[in-house]
Amino acid sequence: MEKRKLGQSGPEVSAIGLGCMGLSYGYGPATDKRQGINVIRTAFERGVTFFDTAEAYGPGTNEELVGEALEPFRDRVVIATKFGFKEGHSNAGLDSRPERIRRVAEESLKRLKTDRIDLFYQHRVDPAVAIEDVAGTVKDLIREGKVKHFGLSEAGADIIRRAHAVQPVAAVQSEYSMWWREPEEKVLPVLDELGIGFVPFSPLGKGFLTGAIDPNTKFDKSDFRSTVPRFTAEARKANEALVELVRDIATRKNATPAQIALAWLLSRKPWIVPIPGTTKLHRLEENVGAVSVRLTKEDFRTIEDALSKITVHGARYSADRQKLLSR
Repeated sequence: MEKRKLGQSGPEVSAIGLGCMGLSYGYGPATDKRQGINVIRTAFERGVTFFDTAEAYGPGTNEELVGEALEPFRDRVVIATKFGFKEGHSNAGLDSRPERIRRVAEESLKRLKTDRIDLFYQHRVDPAVAIEDVAGTVKDLIREGKVKHFGLSEAGADIIRRAHAVQPVAAVQSEYSMWWREPEEKVLPVLDELGIGFVPFSPLGKGFLTGAIDPNTKFDKSDFRSTVPRFTAEARKANEALVELVRDIATRKNATPAQIALAWLLSRKPWIVPIPGTTKLHRLEENVGAVSVRLTKEDFRTIEDALSKITVHGARYSADRQKLLSR
Protein backbone atom coordinates (compact mmCIF):
# COMPACT_ATOMS: atom_id res chain seq x y z
CA MET A 1 0.00 0.00 0.00
CA GLU A 2 1.23 3.45 -0.93
CA LYS A 3 1.95 5.70 2.07
CA ARG A 4 1.16 9.38 2.51
CA LYS A 5 2.04 11.98 5.13
CA LEU A 6 -0.78 14.04 6.57
CA GLY A 7 0.66 17.49 6.05
CA GLN A 8 3.92 18.76 7.48
CA SER A 9 3.36 17.71 11.09
CA GLY A 10 1.03 14.75 10.76
CA PRO A 11 1.65 11.00 10.79
CA GLU A 12 2.50 8.79 7.82
CA VAL A 13 -0.46 6.59 6.92
CA SER A 14 -1.73 4.33 4.15
CA ALA A 15 -3.01 6.25 1.12
CA ILE A 16 -6.49 4.92 1.85
CA GLY A 17 -7.78 4.58 5.39
CA LEU A 18 -10.82 2.84 6.82
CA GLY A 19 -13.77 4.80 8.16
CA CYS A 20 -15.11 2.52 10.88
CA MET A 21 -18.34 4.36 11.79
CA GLY A 22 -20.65 2.25 9.65
CA LEU A 23 -19.64 -0.94 11.44
CA SER A 24 -21.51 0.25 14.53
CA TYR A 25 -23.56 3.31 13.72
CA GLY A 26 -25.27 5.46 11.13
CA TYR A 27 -25.98 3.09 8.25
CA GLY A 28 -28.49 0.75 9.81
CA PRO A 29 -28.15 -1.98 12.46
CA ALA A 30 -24.67 -2.53 13.88
CA THR A 31 -22.54 -5.19 12.24
CA ASP A 32 -21.94 -8.40 14.17
CA LYS A 33 -18.89 -7.87 16.37
CA ARG A 34 -16.90 -10.74 14.88
CA GLN A 35 -17.64 -9.53 11.39
CA GLY A 36 -16.59 -6.00 12.31
CA ILE A 37 -13.30 -7.20 13.77
CA ASN A 38 -12.71 -9.29 10.66
CA VAL A 39 -13.24 -6.27 8.37
CA ILE A 40 -10.80 -4.14 10.37
CA ARG A 41 -8.14 -6.83 10.60
CA THR A 42 -8.48 -7.71 6.92
CA ALA A 43 -7.99 -4.04 6.11
CA PHE A 44 -4.74 -4.11 8.07
CA GLU A 45 -3.65 -7.25 6.22
CA ARG A 46 -4.26 -5.40 2.93
CA GLY A 47 -1.98 -2.55 3.98
CA VAL A 48 -4.41 -0.11 5.62
CA THR A 49 -2.76 1.58 8.61
CA PHE A 50 -5.18 4.47 9.21
CA PHE A 51 -8.41 3.82 11.11
CA ASP A 52 -11.05 6.42 11.92
CA THR A 53 -13.57 6.27 14.77
CA ALA A 54 -15.24 8.63 17.28
CA GLU A 55 -16.74 8.75 20.72
CA ALA A 56 -20.11 9.59 19.13
CA TYR A 57 -20.26 6.41 17.05
CA GLY A 58 -22.42 4.24 19.24
CA PRO A 59 -21.67 6.18 21.41
CA GLY A 60 -18.47 4.48 22.48
CA THR A 61 -19.17 1.10 20.94
CA ASN A 62 -17.26 1.81 17.75
CA GLU A 63 -14.15 2.80 19.68
CA GLU A 64 -14.41 -0.44 21.66
CA LEU A 65 -14.66 -2.44 18.43
CA VAL A 66 -11.69 -0.64 16.88
CA GLY A 67 -9.64 -1.01 20.04
CA GLU A 68 -10.20 -4.75 20.26
CA ALA A 69 -9.63 -5.32 16.55
CA LEU A 70 -6.36 -3.36 16.42
CA GLU A 71 -4.91 -4.39 19.78
CA PRO A 72 -2.66 -7.15 18.31
CA PHE A 73 -0.86 -4.64 16.06
CA ARG A 74 -1.50 -1.34 17.83
CA ASP A 75 2.02 0.01 17.28
CA ARG A 76 1.76 -0.48 13.52
CA VAL A 77 -1.37 1.61 12.93
CA VAL A 78 -2.64 5.18 13.34
CA ILE A 79 -5.95 5.56 15.16
CA ALA A 80 -7.99 8.74 14.87
CA THR A 81 -10.92 9.51 17.14
CA LYS A 82 -13.01 12.57 17.96
CA PHE A 83 -14.57 14.64 20.73
CA GLY A 84 -17.16 17.39 20.66
CA PHE A 85 -20.70 16.20 21.45
CA LYS A 86 -22.55 16.29 24.77
CA GLU A 87 -22.00 12.96 26.51
CA GLY A 88 -20.97 11.52 23.16
CA HIS A 89 -24.43 11.71 21.61
CA SER A 90 -24.36 13.39 18.21
CA ASN A 91 -27.96 14.56 18.50
CA ALA A 92 -27.56 16.09 21.98
CA GLY A 93 -25.69 19.22 20.98
CA LEU A 94 -22.07 20.35 21.04
CA ASP A 95 -19.65 20.36 23.97
CA SER A 96 -15.97 21.17 23.51
CA ARG A 97 -15.34 22.62 26.95
CA PRO A 98 -11.76 21.85 28.08
CA GLU A 99 -12.97 19.60 30.92
CA ARG A 100 -15.12 17.64 28.46
CA ILE A 101 -12.22 17.22 26.03
CA ARG A 102 -10.07 15.83 28.83
CA ARG A 103 -12.79 13.43 29.93
CA VAL A 104 -13.32 12.17 26.39
CA ALA A 105 -9.58 11.62 25.98
CA GLU A 106 -9.41 9.47 29.12
CA GLU A 107 -12.50 7.45 28.19
CA SER A 108 -11.38 6.99 24.58
CA LEU A 109 -7.98 5.73 25.70
CA LYS A 110 -9.70 3.02 27.73
CA ARG A 111 -12.12 2.02 24.98
CA LEU A 112 -9.34 1.93 22.39
CA LYS A 113 -7.10 -0.14 24.68
CA THR A 114 -4.18 2.20 24.13
CA ASP A 115 -1.95 4.69 25.91
CA ARG A 116 -2.18 7.44 23.26
CA ILE A 117 -4.55 8.79 20.65
CA ASP A 118 -2.68 9.26 17.38
CA LEU A 119 -5.02 11.90 15.95
CA PHE A 120 -7.62 13.68 18.09
CA TYR A 121 -10.21 15.65 16.11
CA GLN A 122 -12.74 18.17 17.28
CA HIS A 123 -15.80 16.53 15.70
CA ARG A 124 -17.68 19.77 15.07
CA VAL A 125 -16.85 23.40 15.84
CA ASP A 126 -18.50 24.50 19.09
CA PRO A 127 -19.49 28.21 18.90
CA ALA A 128 -19.73 28.35 22.70
CA VAL A 129 -16.03 27.57 23.20
CA ALA A 130 -13.20 29.61 21.66
CA ILE A 131 -11.21 27.48 19.25
CA GLU A 132 -8.06 28.77 20.95
CA ASP A 133 -9.20 27.08 24.18
CA VAL A 134 -9.91 23.86 22.32
CA ALA A 135 -6.49 23.88 20.63
CA GLY A 136 -4.81 24.77 23.92
CA THR A 137 -6.43 21.85 25.70
CA VAL A 138 -5.32 19.40 23.03
CA LYS A 139 -1.86 20.97 23.15
CA ASP A 140 -1.72 20.13 26.85
CA LEU A 141 -2.81 16.55 26.13
CA ILE A 142 -0.02 16.30 23.56
CA ARG A 143 2.52 17.52 26.12
CA GLU A 144 1.24 14.86 28.52
CA GLY A 145 1.73 12.15 25.88
CA LYS A 146 -1.94 11.18 25.73
CA VAL A 147 -2.42 12.60 22.23
CA LYS A 148 0.05 12.79 19.34
CA HIS A 149 -1.67 15.01 16.78
CA PHE A 150 -4.52 17.54 16.66
CA GLY A 151 -7.23 17.57 14.02
CA LEU A 152 -10.44 19.42 13.10
CA SER A 153 -13.56 18.11 11.41
CA GLU A 154 -15.85 20.21 9.20
CA ALA A 155 -14.09 23.44 10.23
CA GLY A 156 -14.00 26.57 8.12
CA ALA A 157 -10.87 28.39 6.95
CA ASP A 158 -10.85 31.00 9.73
CA ILE A 159 -11.24 28.40 12.48
CA ILE A 160 -8.42 26.36 10.97
CA ARG A 161 -6.08 29.35 10.97
CA ARG A 162 -6.90 30.30 14.56
CA ALA A 163 -6.48 26.76 15.85
CA HIS A 164 -3.25 26.22 13.94
CA ALA A 165 -1.75 29.34 15.53
CA VAL A 166 -2.12 27.72 18.97
CA GLN A 167 -1.36 24.08 18.17
CA PRO A 168 -0.32 22.88 14.71
CA VAL A 169 -3.24 21.10 13.05
CA ALA A 170 -2.10 17.84 11.47
CA ALA A 171 -5.27 17.11 9.51
CA VAL A 172 -8.72 18.41 8.71
CA GLN A 173 -11.52 15.97 8.02
CA SER A 174 -14.55 16.99 5.96
CA GLU A 175 -16.91 15.49 3.45
CA TYR A 176 -15.39 15.65 -0.03
CA SER A 177 -16.15 13.78 -3.22
CA MET A 178 -17.26 14.34 -6.77
CA TRP A 179 -20.72 15.23 -5.49
CA TRP A 180 -19.62 17.51 -2.63
CA ARG A 181 -16.77 19.79 -3.66
CA GLU A 182 -17.26 22.75 -1.33
CA PRO A 183 -13.86 22.26 0.43
CA GLU A 184 -12.14 23.25 -2.81
CA GLU A 185 -13.34 26.85 -2.44
CA LYS A 186 -11.72 27.94 0.84
CA VAL A 187 -10.53 24.98 2.89
CA LEU A 188 -8.11 23.21 0.56
CA PRO A 189 -6.16 26.41 -0.28
CA VAL A 190 -5.65 27.10 3.44
CA LEU A 191 -4.52 23.53 4.08
CA ASP A 192 -2.05 23.77 1.20
CA GLU A 193 -0.72 27.08 2.56
CA LEU A 194 -0.34 25.84 6.15
CA GLY A 195 0.87 22.32 5.38
CA ILE A 196 -2.13 20.48 6.82
CA GLY A 197 -3.36 17.08 5.62
CA PHE A 198 -6.91 16.48 4.41
CA VAL A 199 -9.04 13.42 5.19
CA PRO A 200 -12.21 13.19 3.09
CA PHE A 201 -15.04 11.28 4.73
CA SER A 202 -17.90 9.92 2.62
CA PRO A 203 -15.52 9.87 -0.38
CA LEU A 204 -18.00 7.63 -2.19
CA GLY A 205 -20.93 9.97 -1.62
CA LYS A 206 -22.28 7.86 1.25
CA GLY A 207 -22.37 4.93 -1.16
CA PHE A 208 -24.06 6.72 -4.04
CA LEU A 209 -20.97 6.91 -6.27
CA THR A 210 -20.54 3.13 -6.18
CA GLY A 211 -23.57 2.78 -8.43
CA ALA A 212 -25.18 0.37 -5.97
CA ILE A 213 -27.91 2.86 -4.95
CA ASP A 214 -30.78 3.76 -7.27
CA PRO A 215 -34.21 5.42 -6.94
CA ASN A 216 -35.71 2.12 -5.79
CA THR A 217 -33.25 1.52 -2.94
CA LYS A 218 -34.92 1.28 0.49
CA PHE A 219 -33.03 2.47 3.59
CA ASP A 220 -33.47 1.04 7.07
CA LYS A 221 -35.10 3.53 9.48
CA SER A 222 -31.84 3.56 11.50
CA ASP A 223 -29.88 4.51 8.37
CA PHE A 224 -29.36 8.28 8.55
CA ARG A 225 -29.58 8.50 4.75
CA SER A 226 -33.34 8.01 5.17
CA THR A 227 -33.48 11.61 6.47
CA VAL A 228 -31.05 13.19 4.00
CA PRO A 229 -32.62 15.33 1.24
CA ARG A 230 -29.98 14.18 -1.24
CA PHE A 231 -31.18 10.60 -0.79
CA THR A 232 -34.87 11.07 -1.51
CA ALA A 233 -36.02 8.93 -4.43
CA GLU A 234 -36.46 12.05 -6.55
CA ALA A 235 -32.97 13.34 -5.80
CA ARG A 236 -31.40 9.96 -6.47
CA LYS A 237 -33.08 9.82 -9.85
CA ALA A 238 -31.94 13.37 -10.65
CA ASN A 239 -28.37 12.54 -9.60
CA GLU A 240 -28.02 9.43 -11.75
CA ALA A 241 -26.11 11.48 -14.33
CA LEU A 242 -23.18 11.64 -11.91
CA VAL A 243 -23.15 7.88 -11.47
CA GLU A 244 -23.24 7.39 -15.22
CA LEU A 245 -20.20 9.64 -15.60
CA VAL A 246 -18.21 7.65 -13.04
CA ARG A 247 -19.37 4.37 -14.55
CA ASP A 248 -18.28 5.41 -18.05
CA ILE A 249 -14.79 6.38 -16.84
CA ALA A 250 -14.56 3.12 -14.89
CA THR A 251 -15.35 1.07 -17.98
CA ARG A 252 -12.59 2.80 -19.94
CA LYS A 253 -10.06 2.32 -17.13
CA ASN A 254 -11.02 -1.30 -16.38
CA ALA A 255 -11.93 -0.27 -12.86
CA THR A 256 -15.09 0.09 -10.76
CA PRO A 257 -17.03 3.31 -10.13
CA ALA A 258 -15.87 3.32 -6.50
CA GLN A 259 -12.23 3.01 -7.57
CA ILE A 260 -12.59 5.94 -9.97
CA ALA A 261 -14.17 8.11 -7.27
CA LEU A 262 -11.31 7.30 -4.88
CA ALA A 263 -8.59 7.64 -7.53
CA TRP A 264 -9.97 11.09 -8.38
CA LEU A 265 -9.51 12.15 -4.75
CA LEU A 266 -6.05 10.60 -4.44
CA SER A 267 -4.92 12.46 -7.53
CA ARG A 268 -6.06 15.87 -6.29
CA LYS A 269 -3.26 16.38 -3.75
CA PRO A 270 -0.51 14.14 -2.29
CA TRP A 271 -1.68 15.00 1.23
CA ILE A 272 -5.27 13.80 0.74
CA VAL A 273 -6.17 10.48 2.41
CA PRO A 274 -9.77 9.32 1.91
CA ILE A 275 -11.38 7.03 4.47
CA PRO A 276 -14.13 5.00 2.77
CA GLY A 277 -16.12 2.79 5.11
CA THR A 278 -17.65 -0.60 4.45
CA THR A 279 -19.03 -3.65 6.21
CA LYS A 280 -18.25 -5.99 3.30
CA LEU A 281 -14.92 -7.62 2.52
CA HIS A 282 -15.37 -7.46 -1.26
CA ARG A 283 -15.98 -3.70 -1.03
CA LEU A 284 -12.89 -3.37 1.15
CA GLU A 285 -10.81 -5.14 -1.52
CA GLU A 286 -12.33 -2.88 -4.17
CA ASN A 287 -11.55 0.30 -2.23
CA VAL A 288 -7.96 -0.70 -1.49
CA GLY A 289 -7.50 -1.46 -5.19
CA ALA A 290 -8.14 2.18 -6.03
CA VAL A 291 -4.51 3.04 -5.22
CA SER A 292 -3.50 1.21 -8.41
CA VAL A 293 -5.82 3.23 -10.66
CA ARG A 294 -4.04 6.08 -12.43
CA LEU A 295 -5.99 8.92 -13.99
CA THR A 296 -4.32 10.79 -16.87
CA LYS A 297 -4.59 14.50 -17.58
CA GLU A 298 -7.05 13.62 -20.31
CA ASP A 299 -9.13 11.64 -17.82
CA PHE A 300 -9.18 14.67 -15.52
CA ARG A 301 -10.24 17.00 -18.30
CA THR A 302 -13.03 14.63 -19.26
CA ILE A 303 -14.22 14.35 -15.69
CA GLU A 304 -14.03 18.08 -14.97
CA ASP A 305 -15.83 18.97 -18.18
CA ALA A 306 -18.60 16.51 -17.42
CA LEU A 307 -18.89 17.56 -13.76
CA SER A 308 -19.25 21.21 -14.80
CA LYS A 309 -22.44 20.25 -16.66
CA ILE A 310 -23.98 18.25 -13.82
CA THR A 311 -26.05 19.84 -11.07
CA VAL A 312 -26.25 17.73 -7.91
CA HIS A 313 -29.73 17.78 -6.40
CA GLY A 314 -30.61 17.79 -2.70
CA ALA A 315 -28.96 19.12 0.45
CA ARG A 316 -26.37 16.85 2.06
CA TYR A 317 -27.99 17.09 5.52
CA SER A 318 -31.42 17.73 6.95
CA ALA A 319 -32.08 21.26 8.24
CA ASP A 320 -31.67 20.16 11.87
CA ARG A 321 -28.39 18.42 11.17
CA GLN A 322 -27.09 21.37 9.20
CA LYS A 323 -26.96 23.44 12.38
CA LEU A 324 -24.06 21.32 13.63
CA LEU A 325 -21.86 21.95 10.61
CA SER A 326 -18.85 24.19 10.10
CA ARG A 327 -18.75 27.75 11.34
